[in-house]
Amino acid sequence: MQMKFLCINLWQGGNLMDEILTFLKCENADVVLMQEVYDGHEPSWERKFRSMDVLRETLGYPHEHFAPAFLERTDFGKMEQGNTILSKYPIVESQVYYYDQPYGEREDKLEYYERTPRNLQRVAIEVDGRTLQVFNTQGVWGKDGDDNERRLMMAQTIVDAVKPFNSVVLAGDFNVQEKTKSMAMVEEHLVSVFRDDHRATSFNMRHKTNLGFATAVVDMLFVSPSIKVLEHRQCEENVSDHLALTTTLEI
Repeated sequence: MQMKFLCINLWQGGNLMDEILTFLKCENADVVLMQEVYDGHEPSWERKFRSMDVLRETLGYPHEHFAPAFLERTDFGKMEQGNTILSKYPIVESQVYYYDQPYGEREDKLEYYERTPRNLQRVAIEVDGRTLQVFNTQGVWGKDGDDNERRLMMAQTIVDAVKPFNSVVLAGDFNVQEKTKSMAMVEEHLVSVFRDDHRATSFNMRHKTNLGFATAVVDMLFVSPSIKVLEHRQCEENVSDHLALTTTLEI
């Protein structure tokens, strides 16, 4: 059975919401994994702070799971931000693993970024009588994409979470470069779909002024060795400050 997966960082809930919605409708993936999703519900708030409601109303995926990472304080209120998985197939189980910072509050200011809580989201999706484990994450933030103690601990959390399962899809914005010890730890158990693509960056440089992002590959997608990759693509559409990833898999 073939399934299409799409991974995208929404960029602060959806700074380019119209473009995101058009893109997601066009791609029509079976499973969408998203980071930086807001779950506010006040109608007067900007749409990006109501990501979940907007996605739900516009795209109509029958199954969803939101994994809040933290509560964001703003001048006009508080709302949760986290990771989201949308699915055309039933989600029969879910779990959230926090890294070194537990769920808490923050403000969207640079001084909070390094200690912002991040998590790993897992859902079990029922597909044609079988169960597929889908993991989605946004990794711990740092001033560079290199290994450090916190990222190595994050990688160990991911490894411990995926090891018990035979059919796994893992994707996200890991906030660490792909050719690091942290990601090598993950690759001991899963296959990196984009590993041999020699990508210069996974950021959309149309929205970046720091040239360091031009050589940073932090958005990745992994699968179990038993899963066959039929096609994969890093998308150039201008929908976020990250570039979306898609892949079609034979499950």
